[in-house]
Amino acid sequence: MSENQVCYTFDAAVEKAIEMEDEGFRHYLAAIRKVTNKGAREILRDNALDELEHKHQLEKALLEGRMDGGDALDQPVPTMGLDYIFKKEELGPNSGVREALIYAIHLEKEAVSFYGKIANGCAGAPMGNLFVQLCKEESRHLQALEDLFEQHFMTEN
Repeated sequence: MSENQVCYTFDAAVEKAIEMEDEGFRHYLAAIRKVTNKGAREILRDNALDELEHKHQLEKALLEGRMDGGDALDQPVPTMGLDYIFKKEELGPNSGVREALIYAIHLEKEAVSFYGKIANGCAGAPMGNLFVQLCKEESRHLQALEDLFEQHFMTEN
């Protein structure tokens, strides 16, 4: 059975989500350690802090046995699909804001895909709502990154 066909118990679902958020944080942290551009470091730092906040919320839910705020987003957030346009590349000391944004867009897209697959696997089960909520939150972050990229690096013709 593939991961997108698995439906977890509440504890297992939250533990899996915590792992995902921690992995995202570790990717951002590794990128911050490589990049010297101040603007790029700031973007990566902000996203790393978002991942820590998500992880903290999930750990709190694990303690309380429930996840609050499930109705925060009613509709999926549309994105531009910039992850399909720009290739994900490892960041280095000379990477700038543009490269950092593309890197962050890819990390957020991976989280959206991860949560979306598990939400589909748990459709109709109580855990499905948790992963739908997480998917929507990550979609919102992805959209914000794409909007920032568009604002600074895409010109109107």
